[in-house]
Amino acid sequence: MAKDKKLVESITSRDVDFAQWYTDVVKKAELTGYTSVKGCMVFKPAGYAIWENIQKELDRRFKETGVQNVYLPMLIPESLLDKEKDHVEGFAPEVAWVTQGGLTPLTERMCIRPTSETLFCDLYAKDIQSYRDLPKVYNQWCSVLRWEKTTRPFLRSREFLWQEGHTAHATAEEAEERTQQMLNVYADFAEEVLAIPVLRGRKTDKEKFAGAEATYTIEALMHDGQALQAGTSHNFGDGFARAYGIQYTDKDNTLKYVHQTSWGMTTRMIGAIIMVHGDDDGLVLPPRIAPVQCVVVPIRQNAEGVLDKANEVAAALKAAGILVKVDDSDRSPGWKFADQEMRGFPMRIEIGPKDIENGQCVMVRRDTREKTVIALDDAAKAAGALLETIQKDMFERAKAFRDAHTYEASDYESFKNTVEEKPGFVKAYWCGERACEDQIKDDTRATSRCMPLGAEAEAPEGAVCVCCGKPAKKLVYWGRAY
Repeated sequence: MAKDKKLVESITSRDVDFAQWYTDVVKKAELTGYTSVKGCMVFKPAGYAIWENIQKELDRRFKETGVQNVYLPMLIPESLLDKEKDHVEGFAPEVAWVTQGGLTPLTERMCIRPTSETLFCDLYAKDIQSYRDLPKVYNQWCSVLRWEKTTRPFLRSREFLWQEGHTAHATAEEAEERTQQMLNVYADFAEEVLAIPVLRGRKTDKEKFAGAEATYTIEALMHDGQALQAGTSHNFGDGFARAYGIQYTDKDNTLKYVHQTSWGMTTRMIGAIIMVHGDDDGLVLPPRIAPVQCVVVPIRQNAEGVLDKANEVAAALKAAGILVKVDDSDRSPGWKFADQEMRGFPMRIEIGPKDIENGQCVMVRRDTREKTVIALDDAAKAAGALLETIQKDMFERAKAFRDAHTYEASDYESFKNTVEEKPGFVKAYWCGERACEDQIKDDTRATSRCMPLGAEAEAPEGAVCVCCGKPAKKLVYWGRAY
């Protein structure tokens, strides 16, 4: 039992050192491994399986909105990148360049994609000729490379996995509709599948994507009170189209520029799952994203009939659509329990000789540790219902935490004190001036996370900027962020 206990004790407590706790969970749950290239990580099977589930569910939702998948090259000629000045300046510090092919220096250096706007623009300039060619609603699943100085598994790595959608439309209205549609796809996915409550809002001009007219975001709150940008959707207007010459002949036989959007979600969502739901014993996975939803643990598995009954129960769960595995390793039950909890599998079923004799099993929730005795004949049905309850409870728990750590500030002193002493979101009005936004960041390290959508965003008459005291224009959610 000493070894069983040590497995759990080796994780640093969240309240002692949250950053070390996060690293411990990533490492001990075997989600990633380090490589010989700084800032690049190995996705181990446990980590990649979560990404596969994210990809599968997002891809399904994308296709329901008419999205088609494509794949574009990873190399971008410098001349192509240089056509959009703001975009280039925004990514210049993070770009990695290829200058030699084999033993021969290249006549033009190539950028390893930090994002693919330029490649999609080049494609659309060739493929779009008429209004009949619109809209183009494409997405690609790929990796990108950004030469980050400070890296951390999932949250910020030099090479990471993501999807990037790029669309072209005939009108500004269609582009805006698609931009907000994809924002809502992300928000619904985060809440319904990952059990992570999010704020939906618009970025300030300072925080928007380089080259975009507007950037919309979903913002999540981690357990340490820091925000995480969980997904973004950008309206490019016709700026990229003009830079890259993407025009079409409209029904009235006039030449017009297309309006574009782009939207993306990355493997940092695995980091969000860890930091929103994890505890001092390890990972806690929402059932709808877990690669294994239930672990069946045979107790005294060498006793006659125990392993057979465990496999029989697992088969019934599998037939009911539950992702299940039987832990028939030669480890002790205590080790298996700790391992299941470390890896975050939503529930386990314990079956021993006495359970079989009584026609029952024990179901244990990962999130609350609550144990329930269930008749063996009812195991599959009860497991399905319990998984749905766990999913719902995890979301409600995370939402209650987010709401309890969302504050309001009406003057600058209370704003600064709140940011320093009460980590979380701070709602405060803003005059709309970049100088105040910069001042807030310099004084508190808090940034504007988003301006909420709808009527809430507009400052009421008499509201003043939390920083300068001048008449306010917008309500902003502020916070320190990853």
